[in-house]
Amino acid sequence: MTAPVLITLDAVGGVWRYGIDLAAGLVAAGRPVCFAGFGPAPTDAQRAEAEALGPLDWGAQTLDWMARVPEDVSGAGRWLAEVARRRGARVIQCNLPSLAADIPECVPVVAVSHSCLATWFDAVRGTDVPADMRWIRDLTAAGLARADAVVAPSASHATAMTRLYDGLVDVAVVHNASAGPVPRAERSRSIVAAGRWWDESKGGATLDDAAAHCAWPVRMLGADHGPNGARIALRHAEALGPLAHDDAARVIAGAGIFVSPSLYEPFGLAVLEAARAGAPLVLSDIGTFRELWDDAAMFVAPGDADALADALNALAADDGRRDALGAAAQARAQRYTITAQAGAMAAIHDRAQARTPATEGAA
Repeated sequence: MTAPVLITLDAVGGVWRYGIDLAAGLVAAGRPVCFAGFGPAPTDAQRAEAEALGPLDWGAQTLDWMARVPEDVSGAGRWLAEVARRRGARVIQCNLPSLAADIPECVPVVAVSHSCLATWFDAVRGTDVPADMRWIRDLTAAGLARADAVVAPSASHATAMTRLYDGLVDVAVVHNASAGPVPRAERSRSIVAAGRWWDESKGGATLDDAAAHCAWPVRMLGADHGPNGARIALRHAEALGPLAHDDAARVIAGAGIFVSPSLYEPFGLAVLEAARAGAPLVLSDIGTFRELWDDAAMFVAPGDADALADALNALAADDGRRDALGAAAQARAQRYTITAQAGAMAAIHDRAQARTPATEGAA
């Protein structure tokens, strides 16, 4: 039997959806998986979702972006190596690169950067990481240097990483994907957005300001406060809060317009889910969205609430334009499939394993 790949998870962000969907694609291709997670514990539903694909272990360490001091994350890599040995895993895929920093050299490691402090601060604040958080940046750099392969979900994010991390020159680009059937939902006369709105990089304040001047109601799906204490107060948009994935997917599929006002986005899975359902897209004009959705969306300068309201109102008033943009988005979404993603990641797992002697206990 083929040895599994160990995939890391957390239960509070998009990494959960990414990891589960990728795992489903790998399992469908005959490649078994197991999971190891960190941070706040998964819900019973999340645990059941993961364990339907492979065994799940949960570590005691904190996610780096929630940690206060280095000791909060100490030993995470060594624990992952022990889980890999016990589960007979052949490769560890770290979906938080800092986890790779202290994984022993004998274990093949693939580090996937879904976001990081250095690129976040560069894009959102135009600054370096603050001094009191620089240890997290340094730990991420060490994990990237340790990995046998480094992956980004877009060329835009890969370029930002190679610019900000010394010595990082070879980053593979594997676009994210969305799995599962698209929910049936009647197209509403509403504007829908989804994100972790407590994270200022998602542009929630801009969208909330724009909502005060929109002809259609604006519905913002997702948490308004985060586990790190950050929060946002929404005054004009309807705050739907965090929903279970299937419920969120139905709201997104029924959007009359789907909007993402992000200042920083390494990929944007919610945009892909909306596009798969044929929702017309209005996106901030940032490199990632241009890379993925050029000619299949309307673009608005990030941070400009007046321009965003104008674009949303113009599209709300134009049935034909909405239909055309929805069809274009749906066609573009067909590029980003689980089959393509799983195939590309499987090849990277194989190359990483070939660069490293087999781990004890691996098949």
